[in-house]
Amino acid sequence: MTRTRKPSRQALAVLTALAGADWLYGLELAERTGLKSGSLYPILIRLDERGLLESRWIEPSAPGRPPRHAYHILPGGRQALAEASRPASGRARESLA
Repeated sequence: MTRTRKPSRQALAVLTALAGADWLYGLELAERTGLKSGSLYPILIRLDERGLLESRWIEPSAPGRPPRHAYHILPGGRQALAEASRPASGRARESLA
C-alpha cells in the first residue's frame, strides 16, 4: 500500500513557483519561495522522488561556469497543486465516494 501525504506549505510554494515557469534553478526557486537552501533542497529531492517534478543538469551558457541543476513541474505535481487548492469539503466528499 502506497501512502501519499498532503504536500507541506513549503512544498506547495515550490510547486506553485514551478507551475508558472519552464525550468528553474535552485537559486531562482529560493528567491521566488523565500526558502533557505537547507529547506529547499530536501523538498526538491522529495518532490523528485515522488514524481511531482523532474530535475536535470543544464550546461552553462558562459565558459568557465559549472553546470546547474534545474527543476520542472510534472503533471503529477500540477495535480497535487490543484488538489491542495480545492476546498477541504470537496476533498472530503470525494473520499466518501
